[in-house]
Amino acid sequence: MSVPLSAYLILSAYLFAMGVVGVATRRNALIIFMSIELMLNAVNLSFLAFARFLNSMDGQIFVFFVMVVAAAEVAVGLAIIIAIYRNKETVDVAELNLLKW
Repeated sequence: MSVPLSAYLILSAYLFAMGVVGVATRRNALIIFMSIELMLNAVNLSFLAFARFLNSMDGQIFVFFVMVVAAAEVAVGLAIIIAIYRNKETVDVAELNLLKW
């Protein structure tokens, strides 16, 4: 008894949509950051589903590289968020105007 490909893709689309809604509606930088990570994991799930469906290792290799990039993003992103918090004492993106003149 196997799970069909469509079930994996529906779950992946649902997770990606949740991430998009989180990025679009939230104002906290940490929540936005977690929503972006959720979208990356949704893409990883679809890569793995297609790799299993096609009996290929290509999807698993892509997932490995996406995870490496996501780990680097977490390190750099959290450092930037902490630096902004130390300067402005807020992580609300509506109150941040660092790039404005």
